[in-house]
Amino acid sequence: MATTSTTGSTLLQPLSNAVQLPIDQVNFVVCQLFALLAAVWFRTYLHSSKTSCFIRHVVATLLGLYLALFCFGWYALHFLVQSGISYCIMIIIGVENMHNPMMIITQKITSLAYEIHDGMFRKDEELTASQRGLAVRRMPSLLEYLSYNCNFMGILAGPLCSYKDYITFIEGRSYHMTRSGENGKEEIQNERAEPSPNVAVIQKLLVCGLSLLFHLTISNTLPVEYNIDENFQATASWPTKVIYLYVSLLAARPKYYFAWTLADAINNAAGFGFRGYDENGTARWDLISNLRIQQIEMSTSFKMFLDNWNIQTALWLKRVCYERASLSPTIQTFVLSAIWHGVYPGYYLTFLTGVVMTLAARAMRNNFRHYFIKPPQLKLLYDVITWTVTQVAISYTVVPFVLLSVKPSFMFYSSWFYGLHIAGILVLLLLPVKKSQRGKNTQENVQLARSKKFDERENSLGQNSFSTTNNVCNQNQEIASRHSSLKQ
Repeated sequence: MATTSTTGSTLLQPLSNAVQLPIDQVNFVVCQLFALLAAVWFRTYLHSSKTSCFIRHVVATLLGLYLALFCFGWYALHFLVQSGISYCIMIIIGVENMHNPMMIITQKITSLAYEIHDGMFRKDEELTASQRGLAVRRMPSLLEYLSYNCNFMGILAGPLCSYKDYITFIEGRSYHMTRSGENGKEEIQNERAEPSPNVAVIQKLLVCGLSLLFHLTISNTLPVEYNIDENFQATASWPTKVIYLYVSLLAARPKYYFAWTLADAINNAAGFGFRGYDENGTARWDLISNLRIQQIEMSTSFKMFLDNWNIQTALWLKRVCYERASLSPTIQTFVLSAIWHGVYPGYYLTFLTGVVMTLAARAMRNNFRHYFIKPPQLKLLYDVITWTVTQVAISYTVVPFVLLSVKPSFMFYSSWFYGLHIAGILVLLLLPVKKSQRGKNTQENVQLARSKKFDERENSLGQNSFSTTNNVCNQNQEIASRHSSLKQ
């Protein structure tokens, strides 16, 4: 039987028993599928050209709170209470030092806090290009704030998005304004018809289906816990241990692929996630995508893996910590990531190990990669070696993240004689480490200058900083209608 306690609804307990999965997992999946259907309805019947975005805000928020209530019961009130308290604090103290225990809302509140702080309390010349592009120049209304935090598209599994991107979507401007890169520069594109997300949604749902099938059929046969099985440790050869370590962690990833890709598909189905067109004129629906599976599995460096895994969280860590830290930004970023994930000791072991692995991989890359660029055969050899080392190092690093507890985590590391820890420390001690150049370089200053026009537009939008949501939305709805009439 799959009967387990849950703080949420028990309506689907018979289904939970039938599929032999915990009720909280069944509630989550069913609610996400409901959110997918709701997203299609939202885009079809509550399109920005058909209704005011005041209605879009209200409906998105109420649906989100209902899903939270279904999954988490009255604990869902924490979403509303914490969001309301945080909103009041932002107004009172100028949006600094924000914290919230819930993972997605923590990201959204802290992101918005810094974006408002950058837009309203810092000078333009003090900001990086990405900070200027994301800066919020007027205080959101309470409805906008709740909608951003609690909308049905992202309340259960995210992904994180910037406040400006979300408001642009709600107001119906995302199809006429595209952002190029991380510098935040936006360009108006009026000549194209509104793209359909259907192809992107179908492709992502296929990935979800394959990931779920892999997880239900193969993942359970390759448990990560078997890496610390006493009989396995006593009898298996080292090549076997290495191969099983890699394969077991490979098998653990599809559940994340499923959850994050489904969340991305839900947002796309609602019309959110458009990021302009590629060089072939194909619409890109990856504005808030959380992972790139091919790049993850083919990563040839620790950085490449991290850049393509949980992308929006990596961007959040970069924006709220790495870019703003004055001392040891890499260490501070990994510590913040551990704290954000929760209280399990395995998280801290993983992220502290990740600091060593990241710095060691950076040192190796800076000191040796340039010797293997040419000829192509040598570059191929380098890629094969670095892929192998990266995949083993990643697997070694994240075992405690899966095992969670101290004892099994140390059992695993001791069975490997802390080999990669020692190797990483030796690399850092023996190889020269180049200082990373963060901050304002010449190229960034050029980008800052080029984004002045964008900021001027934002300033003009923010002149009436405390206008009501409905008035702002109605104005943008009129603009969207003009775009439609021009196309016709």
